Amino acid sequence: MLIASFFRLWDLKNVPPGLWADEAVNGVNTLRILERGPSDGGWKVFYPENFGREGFFINIQSLFVQVLGTEPWVLRLPSAIFGILTVLGLLLMTRELFKTRVALFTSFFLATSFWHINFSRIGFRAIMAPFFLVWSFYFLFLGIRLASSPRSPTSDLQRSRTSSRALPEIIFAIAGILFGLGFHSYLAYRVAPIIALYPLWIFFKNYRAGKLRDYACAPCLIVLFILMAIIAASPLLIYYAKNPADFFGRTSGISIFQSPEPLAQFSGNFVKTFQMFFLFGDFNWRHNFAGSPELWWPLGLLFLIGIWQSLKLALPKAFTKPGAEAENFPIKFVLLWFIVMLLPVAVSNEGLPHALRAIVLIPPVMIFAALGLEILLQKIGAQYKNQKTVFTALLLVFFLVGVAHTYNTYFIRWAPDFKVHESFQADLAEKARWLKNQPDNIKKYVVTGETDKVDLTGSPMSLQPIIFITDTFYESERKKKNIYYVALKNLENISCENQCVIMPVESELSLMRAIKLKIPGLQFDISPGFVTFKK
Repeated sequence: MLIASFFRLWDLKNVPPGLWADEAVNGVNTLRILERGPSDGGWKVFYPENFGREGFFINIQSLFVQVLGTEPWVLRLPSAIFGILTVLGLLLMTRELFKTRVALFTSFFLATSFWHINFSRIGFRAIMAPFFLVWSFYFLFLGIRLASSPRSPTSDLQRSRTSSRALPEIIFAIAGILFGLGFHSYLAYRVAPIIALYPLWIFFKNYRAGKLRDYACAPCLIVLFILMAIIAASPLLIYYAKNPADFFGRTSGISIFQSPEPLAQFSGNFVKTFQMFFLFGDFNWRHNFAGSPELWWPLGLLFLIGIWQSLKLALPKAFTKPGAEAENFPIKFVLLWFIVMLLPVAVSNEGLPHALRAIVLIPPVMIFAALGLEILLQKIGAQYKNQKTVFTALLLVFFLVGVAHTYNTYFIRWAPDFKVHESFQADLAEKARWLKNQPDNIKKYVVTGETDKVDLTGSPMSLQPIIFITDTFYESERKKKNIYYVALKNLENISCENQCVIMPVESELSLMRAIKLKIPGLQFDISPGFVTFKK
């Protein structure tokens, strides 16, 4: 947890640099929330701008902005908190399924995963999806364990249990609420019920077979879980019922079903997504160290070992021996999670491999890598029984090297790269902070050549980081701070009789020449580190 916290919080004010437009749109939404007040209709279930986004994460961001101000790191702090808590949730969930050692390996791999660290430091709502999945399934498995009869003494899951009849109901209710809240996180989460059906079905089968405690009513607990999930998801479900177009949003535009050969496209997308863990990952610098596999190569090998052995155990022949179904349930559950959550990525037809869209695959991928390490340790331990101390030391070295590798990759190699600064529009954040620090008594004009007319709700997108950082969405704030937004075709609206500053958003000669010709008496100034005009 300390390692996870360090990687997600260290130097968050500066890394990632800048503020990407999608994050900034969230930030502008928080300004609109704070103007109206959360309790006075400011909070929304769904925000239709920028192709539509579930509102829960933005509403949380607004609380942080209200307290900490309009800086990029404030929008990213909720992501870091969700990321840290996901590491703990994955530890607890995996411990309910496998040995404690496998759970520790899994959570360590997640804590040091560049893939997960990166999205834990960006203000995207998608980071909530793995959080709600691991925590809801942890409480679901905990509730099932409490309602089930004790397992054999040899089971690693044999722990202290309570005879309280109310406890399973409380646990199932919490699991249902968390599972339902997950629908407020990200589009890919919509297929999560398919995964949840499997443990609920096994739980019901054990109930029919008389394997639960006398007081446990599996149908009642299952209904409770589903009911609480529906209640938690209901605000969004009601919104979609009233606005069905927003349910599909951008998904229809990037679906494989828009291509002439969807089946062939799906097969290719499946391969691209599967290989991203150990060969070639996302090429978007915002999502990844462009082109690098999503897993460090030793973890990639462990992942392949773990998933191969899991597939072997999950084959139908594995159920010919008595008790095989119960023994292989954890592996089948993780496999189901992996396959089901791979589908939303494979049916999309844009920018594959896509690390952000595959974020819901992170927990099962880390579990497979941990299982691969566990398998190796068992085989090595069987052959070298007297070398336990040596192999423990080697394992510790492996973990330390993993921490060092992650730090080097993220903070030393990725963060300072110029392509990362470009990807996060670091230049716009720099311009916004400069504007913010200028005296209020000087008129400041932000000029863009991207659109014919400025629309502060999202056109052009390049204005969004500036609007958020300077807190100038509302006219009252713009007048107070003397900051105004003008399109190139409306340069006549600029009033520079006395002192003023004009800042072009885009570094284009045609835009600068038009400003210079339209407004006489301007002086060219590059002292801030970028082009401005002063009078």
